[in-house]
Amino acid sequence: MANTAGKFGPYPAPALTAPLGGTNTARLPVRQQAGAELIRSRIALQVRVGVLAPGERLPDTGVIAEELGMSEMTVRRALETMCQDGLLDRRRGRVGGTFVAPNWDAIVAAFRDEEQAAALEDFHLLLECGLVARSADELPAAWDSGLQAVVDEMNATGDHAELLRLEACFHLGLAETLGQGMAGEEVADLLGRLCLLAAVPDAGRLQEANKHHADLLAALELGRLDAAVGAVKAHRVVGV
Repeated sequence: MANTAGKFGPYPAPALTAPLGGTNTARLPVRQQAGAELIRSRIALQVRVGVLAPGERLPDTGVIAEELGMSEMTVRRALETMCQDGLLDRRRGRVGGTFVAPNWDAIVAAFRDEEQAAALEDFHLLLECGLVARSADELPAAWDSGLQAVVDEMNATGDHAELLRLEACFHLGLAETLGQGMAGEEVADLLGRLCLLAAVPDAGRLQEANKHHADLLAALELGRLDAAVGAVKAHRVVGV
């Protein structure tokens, strides 16, 4: 489930599916991100999944630019804005560079936006329901091995940071598996934005959400589309 192309991308081009009936679409559609916003959300996602840690040095701007297919100027401007917002630290000298702020979590809390987060969560719900519907009858062999491992790891831990990491990994892996390489970038962008805008769920809600992960995998294995979509919707109700 890891992105082997690099820390920040690129991911395969997304293929969006039509919304399923019965879902609130009043806040949709969600606009696509500009270059600077994409860099911001991708860094947030990498912090969430543990690829980057608070206090860790970011790759050089040229590396980020190449991985995301952007100009170095766009990357430099995005990183400068994040430094101004306190999300990153710019240090000079021989061991200088751009670093994730040591107090990342406290800084991110100031950017929470309930309304924008709800719109993104609704869009994510529609995307996952579409992926489930598209893939229900044509799952590849051993399709759920990595996903089941994430479910098992979430069941085995009570560590909040680890639960958050695994929650993100499950949805990234689900998009890669069911989308067959076509939805990874879209979901990565959505999750990165949610890392910045949505309230952080507590450990209890994450463990409750993991029950719906397990229900989803079981329903897909049995070819029960209605139950699989129901599990995705139930996960959304938990608010994770």
